[in-house]
Amino acid sequence: MKNGVRDLTEGPIFRTLLRLALPLMGTSFLQMAYTLMAMSWVGRLGTEANPEIATKSEAAIGAIGMLMWFTGSIGYLAMIGAEVAVGQSIGARDLKQASAYASTATTAAIIIGTVWTLFLLLFAPLILSFFRLPADVTSSAVTFLRIICIYLPFQFMTYCFAGIYNGSGRSSVPFRNYACGLVLNMILDPILMFPLGMGLHGAAVGLVISQLFVFGLFFYQIRFGKGILNGFQFLVVPRWVHLKRILFLGAPVSVMNSIHAFINMNLARIASSTGGHIGLMTQTTGGQIEGVSWNTSQGFSTALSAFVAQNFAAGKPERGKKAYTNTLIVMVTYGIFVSLAFIFFGGQIFGIIVPEENAIAAGAKYLFAMGLVQIFMMFELTTQGMFNGIGRTIEPAIISISFNALRIPLAWYMSSQMGIVGVWWAIAISTVCKGIILPLWFAVVYRRVTKRKKYQKFS
Repeated sequence: MKNGVRDLTEGPIFRTLLRLALPLMGTSFLQMAYTLMAMSWVGRLGTEANPEIATKSEAAIGAIGMLMWFTGSIGYLAMIGAEVAVGQSIGARDLKQASAYASTATTAAIIIGTVWTLFLLLFAPLILSFFRLPADVTSSAVTFLRIICIYLPFQFMTYCFAGIYNGSGRSSVPFRNYACGLVLNMILDPILMFPLGMGLHGAAVGLVISQLFVFGLFFYQIRFGKGILNGFQFLVVPRWVHLKRILFLGAPVSVMNSIHAFINMNLARIASSTGGHIGLMTQTTGGQIEGVSWNTSQGFSTALSAFVAQNFAAGKPERGKKAYTNTLIVMVTYGIFVSLAFIFFGGQIFGIIVPEENAIAAGAKYLFAMGLVQIFMMFELTTQGMFNGIGRTIEPAIISISFNALRIPLAWYMSSQMGIVGVWWAIAISTVCKGIILPLWFAVVYRRVTKRKKYQKFS
């Protein structure tokens, strides 16, 4: 593994892809598990005399979760740009350029993360009032947000480091780092929340400490450990040619996910208006549970993106096509398993996070609707990875943004006819549309791109 990178253009396709994908799937799950684990402890804050403490606290942390989704989407700007640019440079056997892209992406992450954190600190009350929650819930959420702002600039850098390792074929490193952080968080949360009496905000302090620990692991590995790309510089004066490429590759994915997050914030507002804090709690907590499926699938999609990026740049598109087929088989099988779990055991699954009667009943309805469309989500995410790998990040962004935006008017109408359940069905309908249209569009694009590649090769 020269210069800390792994060549993905040789060897058995499925074994190579799986070796790359499994740590990524674990990493995606672990990133989501921080919030999910905090929610499970928060769901136990209620008392027999006052069970609303738990649901109100869940609503507060759910609103924060929406903002963190939006924050992570902004972080994708540097992360995806680094992942694809570094991967393609390695595939083209240009390690010097790969290092330059890594330095440029990290510099962008530092600047963007610092600016965004300052914005959240200054406007926290105004931002959280958007969800129309009770005053006491909003106040708790503001304090939680300001605590976790301590680690946010470092999280942007962590995202970028993970993208650089993924593009270099070393996805196991981010997985190990996030796993260590999660174990630390699992130890800290219950101690801070209960024996030390910090309640909801103990979860925020635990999150800060564990995320700073993850950043510290990355920093040590790159600076003093085995390193990667000859220990590239974190802060440089970026050259425009590299910055432009990073932004071109990362912007569509970042914008797509940011708009998706903003749309879900609006859906949360509709849920809050229709079903009160129980409605918002159901969507945000249910979304985190569904995140077990979404984030795991996103991990495989990211692996496919890195695999295709190297092979496409190396003039081996057929390896990418075979990897796509293999990934679809794995993801559809996984989607069937998750669908059955959500449809038949949704209430029991939701009760693990919030063991309160009204929450369990509401959560079962949410997971039932989401269980019916898991396979379509798998088609969408797998195809998105292929598009990203060949450097065509705009097409999946168009499809995702268009149909996610459709959720808002659809949710307003369906909730007026069906109540809060109408919001869940609006989400499900748009998921089906994306899962059908994006693979069909990719089939057309990929045929054109590979033909052009062959023509350039022989002309």
